[in-house]
Amino acid sequence: MESAIIIRYCEIHLKGKNRGYFEKLLKENIKKSIKDINCVFTAMHSRYLIEGFSDEDFPVIEERLKKIAGIHTYSRALVVDSDFEQIFSAASILCKDKQGTFKVVTNRADKNFTPNSMQTSMELGGRLLEIYGDNLKVDVKNPSFCVYVDIREDGKTFVYNETVHCMSGMPVGSAGKGLLLISGGIDSPVAGYMMCKRGMKIDCLHFHSFPYTGEAAKEKVVELSRKVAEYNGGINLYVVLFTHIQEEIHKNCPEEFMITLMRRFMMRIAEKLARSTGNQAIITGESLGQVASQTIESITSSNSVVSMPVLRPLIAFDKIDIIEISKKIDTYETSILPYEDCCTVFLPKFPAIKPNLEKVIKAESNLDVEGLIDEAMKNIEIINL
Repeated sequence: MESAIIIRYCEIHLKGKNRGYFEKLLKENIKKSIKDINCVFTAMHSRYLIEGFSDEDFPVIEERLKKIAGIHTYSRALVVDSDFEQIFSAASILCKDKQGTFKVVTNRADKNFTPNSMQTSMELGGRLLEIYGDNLKVDVKNPSFCVYVDIREDGKTFVYNETVHCMSGMPVGSAGKGLLLISGGIDSPVAGYMMCKRGMKIDCLHFHSFPYTGEAAKEKVVELSRKVAEYNGGINLYVVLFTHIQEEIHKNCPEEFMITLMRRFMMRIAEKLARSTGNQAIITGESLGQVASQTIESITSSNSVVSMPVLRPLIAFDKIDIIEISKKIDTYETSILPYEDCCTVFLPKFPAIKPNLEKVIKAESNLDVEGLIDEAMKNIEIINL
C-alpha cells in the first residue's frame, strides 16, 4: 500500500485574486527544500502532495516541511483506489495499535462515490468496531483520534489519522527582503524567524569587534545565522568590523552615550548595506524597555539617522516569550554560549536610559561619522549559508 504526504496551507486562502501568486511561491519553496530527495511532488486544489519517497527519507522530509513558512499542516496518508474495501483495509491498518475513542471523518470530493460521506463514516466505524471493539469505542464529540477519509475526484483516496502543525504564515519571498541585525544573543535570531514566518526573505548583518571579541564569538553568529537560514531557504551573512568605530566613540564622546552612538552607527551602516543589496527594511530584535538601548528614547535616537523602515517584530514580547520561541527553533543553546559580542565592548557603568537627542547629536559631532562609515563599508565579509 502506497503512502503520500498531504501538505496544506492556511492564510493563503484569504488572498483572493492574488492567491495563485502565493500558491506558486509556496510550491517553489517546497520543491527547493526537497530537491535532493527521490520523490514526486504535485500540486492539487488548495494543497500539495509528495509521493514515491522511501520510509528512510520520510523523517528528513518531515523535518524540512516544519521549517517552510506558509505550510499550515501536513499528514502522512495511505493511498488506495476509491473502493470501499480498500479504504476499509487502510483504515484497519491505522487503527491496529490504537486504544481509546475514535470517529471516522469522510470528505467526498468525488460525488459519484457511494455510499455518501456520512454513510461511509458510519459503515467504516461499525466495521472497525467489529475488529477492534476490545480496544476502541466511538465518540463523535471528543474522540482520542480520528480516521480521516479523503475521497478525491481522480479515483484515489487518502486515509490518515494524524495532522502535524507547521509554521503557518506566508511563503518566504512574498513580503520583500529585509536585513536582520544579528548580535549573537537570544533575541535577534527569533526576530529573523518571525519575519521569515511573515514571508520576508532576510539577509543578516553582524558587527564584529576583533580583537576585543574573538573568532569563537563570530562562529557563534555564523551558527545562529545557519539555523535561521533553515527557515529562509539560505542566508547571506555580512560581517562588518566595528572595532575602530567603537574605539573612536570611547575616546571622543561621553561614556553614557556609548551604546546610543553605537546603535546610530549600526543603523547607518545597515541602511547603506541594505540599499546596496536590494533589502527594503532593517530588522532588529529589540523589545521595548528590555535594556538601555531599547527605551522609546533610545529607539527614537537610532531611528532618526535612517529613512528606511525599521521592523521590530519582538517589540512587545516578554523575555520568556522570546526564550520559548528560541528553544522551538533550536537557537537558544547556541545563543547562551558565553562569548561576548560587540555590544559588551567598552560597556559604560551607567548608560543613558533616556538619551536626549540634542545632546547625542552634539556628542556625535566629535566624530568623523561619514569617514568611519565608509571605512567600515570597505571591509565587509560575506558568508553564504
